[in-house]
Amino acid sequence: MKILFVVSEVEDLAKTGGLADVAKALPIELKKLGHDVVIVMPYYKLLADKFDAPIVASEGIVSSNKTYSFNVRQIHIQDVPVFCVDFPEYFHRDGFYTDGYHAFADNAQRFAFFADAALATSRAINFQPDVVHCNDWHTALTPYFLKTDNSGFFAHSKSVLTIHNGAFHGTHRLDEIPYVSHHDALHSQLDGDALNFLRIGIRYADKINTVSPNYAQELLTTLGSHMLYNEFSARRNDVSGILNGCDYSQWDPATDQYLPANFDVNNPAGKAECKRKLQETAGFAEKSDVPLIGMVCRLTEQKGFGYILPILEDLLQHNVQLLIVGTGDPSISEVLHRHAQIHPDKFIFIETFSVELAHLLEAGSDFFLMPSLFEPCGLNQMYSLAYGTIPIVRAVGGLKDTVIDVIHQPDIATGFVFEHPDSSALLGCIYRALLHFYEYPDSFNQMKLRGMNTRFTWHQAALEYEALYKSC
Repeated sequence: MKILFVVSEVEDLAKTGGLADVAKALPIELKKLGHDVVIVMPYYKLLADKFDAPIVASEGIVSSNKTYSFNVRQIHIQDVPVFCVDFPEYFHRDGFYTDGYHAFADNAQRFAFFADAALATSRAINFQPDVVHCNDWHTALTPYFLKTDNSGFFAHSKSVLTIHNGAFHGTHRLDEIPYVSHHDALHSQLDGDALNFLRIGIRYADKINTVSPNYAQELLTTLGSHMLYNEFSARRNDVSGILNGCDYSQWDPATDQYLPANFDVNNPAGKAECKRKLQETAGFAEKSDVPLIGMVCRLTEQKGFGYILPILEDLLQHNVQLLIVGTGDPSISEVLHRHAQIHPDKFIFIETFSVELAHLLEAGSDFFLMPSLFEPCGLNQMYSLAYGTIPIVRAVGGLKDTVIDVIHQPDIATGFVFEHPDSSALLGCIYRALLHFYEYPDSFNQMKLRGMNTRFTWHQAALEYEALYKSC
């Protein structure tokens, strides 16, 4: 198959989150399966500064009585070609979506243009796709442009929209999007005076996919649909979930260069040295017999801080070390700093992000805390399992698909899971984990080893995407 992969960011080129990881790993695996895969993304200033990518085509689009002329530049990720839409007015900025503090006011216009320019790029390089694979709201108008294209070039092309996080819709007032002002079909699908990009993508894509089976089921409920229940319900038969893979080339304790000692399932002794180093780095007393709970993430409500903050005082009455690393919501960081000052021997909050510290935390913690409000797939629980760090998670999205609770299936358990979205349920789950650490060390060690033997591969994900494409 010929697959046009349309995305706003790609690992190693431009990245703000997990979307970029998928956009690198999945096309590479699809290529290994024998498919002809092409990635299309914006040519950001970061890329222009880093690469002098050659121009391979020039193209122009007339929309709403304005001509948008741009160049197409080519880069490669391994052996997958990446064609970049070079339109400096929209993409030669210091940020991708924001200036570091605020979203760009013209994001809707920028990505409406890009969604269409991706198809124009496909024509310019004479790549006639069987499937156009779009990702999140930034490219959610591409299925609409594909369905309304009258060139004949895409007559046999189908579209797949993958939703990596359904909370972000890309909703903007129509008068902010002159690029689509002449599209009468969109005018009839407004929310008041606003166009919801993700809603349009759900309506026009041939298949709607998300990044875990359980999250796909949640999107089909009123509570989990991010206020798009009618759209998902109408397309129920076309909604599916495929679990993301994990990049074990970067997250493998046996080869991880950020660790003071490497280890694996057959030689797990190095994990103790990682814990000692993590305690030293964070500022804890170096005690191997005290359970260390780690958490690294953005400080947002999505990550479960609405559950965590109310129970911090109760948790810190116990013999435990809690380390939280991250940046984000100032109101959350303020509360974390206050608790850290009250309990400096038990709780440390480091308001930063460091790749090295993230790897050390995964390797040196006994437990990884991930009590998310919602979590489309999640990667940190996969990293934790690989590093013999037992996840404490809420049964949502991909967390439910990847972590097996000890109560329900003790013989294959890999972590601790709670259901109810409240602080008392989280505290009870943490208590269960601490009890296991102290009272059942043999079972605790078996859980660690099972986690280290667990694998979520991109090869398996690519096989499932291949089947999805064929079903279009």
